[in-house]
Amino acid sequence: MTASTDCLFRRNRRLARQRWGPAINLDLLETLKSFSKEFCFSISSGDLLLLDKRWYVTHVGLIRLARRNRCHGVLAEPAQEFCDPKVGRWVFRATVYKSRTCGGFVGYGDADPSNVSSLVHGAEMRIAETRAVNRALRKAYGIGICSVEEIGTIPISIPTEKFPPAKANGSSNGTGPKVRDRLCQIIRQHQLNPELVKAYAIDFCGTKTLREASREQVKNFVLQLAKRAESDRNGLLGKLNTYTHPKQEGAA
Repeated sequence: MTASTDCLFRRNRRLARQRWGPAINLDLLETLKSFSKEFCFSISSGDLLLLDKRWYVTHVGLIRLARRNRCHGVLAEPAQEFCDPKVGRWVFRATVYKSRTCGGFVGYGDADPSNVSSLVHGAEMRIAETRAVNRALRKAYGIGICSVEEIGTIPISIPTEKFPPAKANGSSNGTGPKVRDRLCQIIRQHQLNPELVKAYAIDFCGTKTLREASREQVKNFVLQLAKRAESDRNGLLGKLNTYTHPKQEGAA
């Protein structure tokens, strides 16, 4: 490993242990070392995720890799003969051109209501396109692990109990179940880290704990989070990854 990739691996190892703790074993660290050396993947930049004791590369990680390698271009278009918009079935064909003279690396991605989360029904076309681009990029650059966007659902434990419920006597901050439910939906739909979202919420509201935030503050945060997740998910992931040490709420 060069000095730069060695430094990257040490940083990745530290963040991995902070984020996933006991789940990080020697085999996973060896794989992480390889990813750090060969592809310069960075956990802090959102390039990799650990799910069910397996590494997954992210769309942002693949795009960053393509940029570092000066990828000439990516063409994605629907494979019309396999698409049926009436039932939400989409298939895309993506071709990655690593250079001007490259013949192209092709990948297909499909999405329909049966292989995407129920929370993103209606977005099958965008998901199919992303999956196709990811597969083509993985082929082009020899990435042997699946991308997180290619799997149907992700088992995420959302700590909803940490978002205080409204009290009958009205003494709560009044976030209420609807705001909490919307927040949980955003986390699931856009595959966000719930602990980092919580830390971001505390910072956004400018309070020491989420319980101290007013209803309007929490509502504004959820609206802002939803808007950014839809318009700039990669930027949002970068923002969330700055909260590698989530703030802890005090005892109720």
